[in-house]
Formats: sequence, C-alpha cells, structure tokens
Amino acid sequence: MNEWRIHPLGVLRALLRPIDPWLLLILVALLGYSWVLMMSASPERVATQRVHFAVALLAMWAVALVPPKRLLAGAVPLYLAGVVLLVGVLVFGESSKGAQRWLSLGFARIQPSELMKIALPLMLAWYFQQREGMLQAADFIVAGILLAIPLGLIVVQPDLGTSLLVAAAGAYVLFFAGLSWKLIVPVALVSIAGMAAIVGFGDILCESGFDWHVLREYQKQRVCTLLDPTQDPLGKGFHIIQSTIAIGSGGLFGKGWMAGTQTHLAFIPERHTDFIFSVLAEEFGMVGAMVLLAAYALLLLRGFMIAARAPTLGSRLLAGAVTMIIFTYAFVNMGMVSGILPVVGVPLPFLSYGGTALVTLCIGIGMLMSIERSRQAAKE
Repeated sequence: MNEWRIHPLGVLRALLRPIDPWLLLILVALLGYSWVLMMSASPERVATQRVHFAVALLAMWAVALVPPKRLLAGAVPLYLAGVVLLVGVLVFGESSKGAQRWLSLGFARIQPSELMKIALPLMLAWYFQQREGMLQAADFIVAGILLAIPLGLIVVQPDLGTSLLVAAAGAYVLFFAGLSWKLIVPVALVSIAGMAAIVGFGDILCESGFDWHVLREYQKQRVCTLLDPTQDPLGKGFHIIQSTIAIGSGGLFGKGWMAGTQTHLAFIPERHTDFIFSVLAEEFGMVGAMVLLAAYALLLLRGFMIAARAPTLGSRLLAGAVTMIIFTYAFVNMGMVSGILPVVGVPLPFLSYGGTALVTLCIGIGMLMSIERSRQAAKE
C-alpha cells in the first residue's frame, strides 16, 4: 500500500512557483525600508503596518496564481461593481474632512475609488484585447467613455489625488494601445500652456480674489500654496514649508536614523503617510533618497521587461499600465512633498503607512507576476 507523503520542500516550491524572484526581492527591500522609516516616524504603528504587509503580500501571491486570461475575464464584473459602489458612495457614502469617499458595509468601511485603480486598466486592457486587429478611432472613443464614467464619479466626491491616479491609469492603457500622437500632442501642448499660465499669472489671481469657477475652494488654495507657501506659513503653507526644510536639512548623508529634528519634534505633518519621504531625506539624506530611487528604477525596469515580453495584447497593456501607475504614485508623492506639485494626498508606494494603497499596489505586482509566469509556462 502506497503512503502519501507531503514533502515540505515540494510544498514550498509549489507555493513560490508563481512568484517572480526579481519583483519579490525589490518589493521586500522596499517594505524593509518602510519598516525602518516607520520605526522612526511612528513606532506605535509598526505592529499594524506589519499586518498590512502580510495582507498585501498574501493578496499579491493570490493574484499571481491566477492566469492573465482569467484576470482579464473578470474585468467586466469588477469594473461594473466598482461603478455601482462609486454611485453608492454618492448616495449613501460617509463624509469626512469635507469629502464623501467612504461606503460603510456595516462590518467595515471601504473606499471604492481605490478599486478603480485596478479595475479600470483591467477593463480597458480586456476591451482592447477583444478588439485586437480591428481597432478604429471609435474604439478609443468607447475606451474614453469607460474611463470618464468612474473618473467623473470620483471627481465629484471630491478626491483629486485618486482621480489623478485613475485618470493616469486609463490614459496609460490608451497610450500603449496605440492612441494617435495627433491627439496626444495637442492635449499635451494645451496642458503645458495652462501650467505656464498658472505659474505666470497665478500670484496675481491668488492675490486678486479672482473666482476660479473650474476649481473648488480647497483646490484653489492648493494651487496658491504651491506658488507661494509663505503667504500662509502657519496655515495652508505649513505642510510644504516644513517638508522642504526637512528635505534640505538632510544634506548628503542625513542626520542619522531616529535623529531627524523635524521628524521627532513633529514639525512634519502626516510624517508616517504622505510625507514619509521627508523623513527619509532628513535622516538618510540624498544618499538615502538615491537608494530609494534606484529601487524604484529597478522595479519599473522589471515591469517594463514583463510588459514587453507579455504573450498577448491584453497582458501587455495591463503590465505596462500597472508599471506606470507605480511610477505615477512615486512621482506625484515626491513632487508634492518637495514643493513641485500641489499636495493631493498620494502615498509613497510601498513606504507610506496604510493598508488600502499598499494592497492595491501589491495586487498590481501580483498581476505582473501572473503575466510573467504565463510567458514562462508557454515556453515550457
């Protein structure tokens, strides 16, 4: 009679089979960096953040097990569920700090806009996959409508940071799908001209009390604070002034771990979430910041390699969009804490405290692993 034996090494290999070692190595390094920073910025939250790490890694592993074909097959129901939840937020949502972004399920609160960061690029990748070989201008119009529906629902909450990320996620898929440069260039030129006008005339508009009908009052204040934070150094400009002081005071090598004065005297607001890069720059200096940038660069490089070698159009679009979403998170966060961009509440990927964004990003990493695994399986 044969005996069934479970070999621990065989079980471990089976569990790790869908995991891309390069992505895992970079991710673990970033999470380790986050733990080090959290010990300094907010040690009382370290235990909770470890739970977030565990949940995020489990979500990544679970998604990595699912073949890309099945991921794309779930795009439509996931997208529709996200839209329905966003409508539910407008009707039944809970308000906090002047925005209605949360939906209570009784046992937990969820922020449906976070779901769209994954559901939207997945939906668009599925749509273009169905239209492969017969793409026309009308297909990009349909894709634009699919993008505009959740984006509009998020903008009216209002949630500027999330709407920016969702818009970017959709735009990346459109670009990778082959959106004509004839459409991209005019939009880019108009955007650049608008930014130049804001920089050139923003001070005049802010001081004159001009009524900006396009922007809400808090959004206008963010633009004015970006242009000149010293106009309200103890109010709206406090965050960015203290952040830039912390970044500049770190110098080349920083003040040392747990030795940051701006950090430990609580001058840096939200130092464990949106402004954790300020803590890094103050305590580890330019060298510490360059280490972080190198890790991000390696992560993006690996993501683009996976996208370039993906076996299908849908998986290529999805991998490219996920990679660029990570770039957008990092660029916007570091830009806003450095005073280059308005403060919009975007966390630093894999470093900021919190579970929702971390799980969302790790699901994206799991998708990259799934796509890479499918390519390797096709070769075997």
